[in-house]
Amino acid sequence: MKSSTSEGGRQSASALRKETRKEERKVEERKGSALSKGAERVEERSRSSDGKSAGQKQH
Repeated sequence: MKSSTSEGGRQSASALRKETRKEERKVEERKGSALSKGAERVEERSRSSDGKSAGQKQH
């Protein structure tokens, strides 16, 4: 099965992932601990914006 993604698209996505990992490592180093991942990260970002969890905002 042939992928519909172009070579340029794959290279671009790879470069973006690499830069994202690099930036995340810098932030973790400054913060002194690992960043939350997945659902925990969504919750953390949601709370930091206005103090409410994502669940509280939906109700």
